Amino acid sequence: MRRLSLTKRKWLLILHLMFSAIMLGVSIVFLILSITAANTNDVNVLKACYSSMHVLAKTSVRASTIGAVVTGILLSVLTQWGLFKFYWIIVKEGLTLLSIFLGPIAMYSLTLKAITLTTKDGINIFFDPAFTVNKWQLWCGIILQVISLVSMFVISVFKPWGQRK
Repeated sequence: MRRLSLTKRKWLLILHLMFSAIMLGVSIVFLILSITAANTNDVNVLKACYSSMHVLAKTSVRASTIGAVVTGILLSVLTQWGLFKFYWIIVKEGLTLLSIFLGPIAMYSLTLKAITLTTKDGINIFFDPAFTVNKWQLWCGIILQVISLVSMFVISVFKPWGQRK
């Protein structure tokens, strides 16, 4: 297969890093909004936090995930790294699958459910068991997402584990 020139490879790497940074940044915003939601007694603040998360899940989470995956695959295929030549790349691919599940899929559905639960009339949302379960699922997803994304950055820098035989 034809390899990229050094300049094209650098531009593709810049795009990949930008999409990856957006993914991590949005995950940190999710963390901040979920901390805010957990520490408020104001239903309007709660609704605003979950609405913001849902908008982000529908837009930048999806776009940055697609961009990072596409540029990551292109970097692997069009450079010397390959898709399955190195253990560290295989680990990153597994973490990418986890991030795809957590980001565009889980965060979208959990924030949609949170919005639905917070708009129910006649229910004190803070004592609703369904809301509590959803809140903790969202928390776990956000924390796993941040850990997996930071791990991918660390793995990319240190490139642990050698080449497959």
